[in-house]
Amino acid sequence: MSLESTRPDGYTVSTHLVHGPGQSVKWDFTHHVVPPLSSSTTYRLDSVARGAKGFQDFGGLVTDEGEQPVYIYDRLDEPTRSILEGQLAQLEGGEACVTFASGMAAISAALGVLLRAGDEVIAHDVLYGCTHSLLTNWFPRLGLLAVRADLGQPGALARLLTPATRAVYLETPVNPTLQILDLGALRKAVDVANRGRPPEQRVRIVVDNTFATPFGQRPLSLGADIVVHSLTKNLGGFGTEVGGAVICSRDLHRDLALWRKDFGAILSAKSAWAILVYGLPTLPLRMKRLQYTAALVATYLEGHELVRAVSYPGLPSFPQQALAKQQMRDFDGDFAPGSMIAFHVDEARVDPVQFLDCIAKDSYAVTLAVSLGHTKTLIESPACMTHSSYGGGAATGRDAAIRLSIGLESPSDITRDLDRALRAVARAPVAAG
Repeated sequence: MSLESTRPDGYTVSTHLVHGPGQSVKWDFTHHVVPPLSSSTTYRLDSVARGAKGFQDFGGLVTDEGEQPVYIYDRLDEPTRSILEGQLAQLEGGEACVTFASGMAAISAALGVLLRAGDEVIAHDVLYGCTHSLLTNWFPRLGLLAVRADLGQPGALARLLTPATRAVYLETPVNPTLQILDLGALRKAVDVANRGRPPEQRVRIVVDNTFATPFGQRPLSLGADIVVHSLTKNLGGFGTEVGGAVICSRDLHRDLALWRKDFGAILSAKSAWAILVYGLPTLPLRMKRLQYTAALVATYLEGHELVRAVSYPGLPSFPQQALAKQQMRDFDGDFAPGSMIAFHVDEARVDPVQFLDCIAKDSYAVTLAVSLGHTKTLIESPACMTHSSYGGGAATGRDAAIRLSIGLESPSDITRDLDRALRAVARAPVAAG
């Protein structure tokens, strides 16, 4: 059954993203077509008793029904951000959501509430560069062990799990390689390890779902315990807001809320409002267009004489397409391969740095910039940019890989800019095709 037909009120996910909750005790917007933006850092209290109740109740999960919450101070909770969290939890199929000031703040919080000194996390060997830095530079200072391995290898996780393991962390598709990791297989290995463990010692699977977005993949339904997002990317969608989110079960909500309160990495109300009003309602429409274009661009690159290899889950040549088709499904149940492409130029004929410099100088439809999930097509070199913490890309073995995040431009304009740059820097002149 497609996700579009599973809402109790009979309306589809896409329609819920446009309209949000019909009413919510978090904020009275019965007569607002667009949810209002709360801009107050602090809230007036009618009595000391009301203030005391607000602090006493802090960390409890606030839903759209029931008793109206007591808002005290923005860093604790506020209505606009709380409404966004309800939407994100529903979208991912989770019980709770806590948003943060950035994707890395969300990742740090998700692992921070699971781990104590002496615990270990098993993480995939290739991750976003800042996540890699968190695990290698900062976790050892906190007495936390990060064990790295290719979790795509059959049986790898089962061999690594120990009594000290408390979390398994991964991205799928992996940034920047687009490797797909089998969440069902990882779930089976963790279930075996969790047998006989008390609840506080069980292993939890944490999945970064930023590349796929909940439009294209919902890891909680595939075996994950926790999902993290960079809201800066496709969920925000327009390159104007920085944010992060953790979607989880109800039992983790209070610890995550306390973590955010004490470490202070709050998502601003203004950013939450923009994501709620502009990002989420347009997510299905944007992702369908981005995927349409990505398929055309990936096919074009695969057939280009100056391109050595292309990795995109939507290509028939993608080695894990069967697994991708199993896990990456949109709200209608259709295959959703995403908007990210990784490729290698033919290094014997094209210098990848010269190619990217040419893009930066002469291209209009393709922009040399980090980040992804933007309205604009963005291209970058992971080895010396987003994944430079690996040390020149040596740890991934993909020094020359180029990451391409497809935007909303015309596909023909994107391929024309890529072609012009490839031919302009080719060591031997190549006639335009």
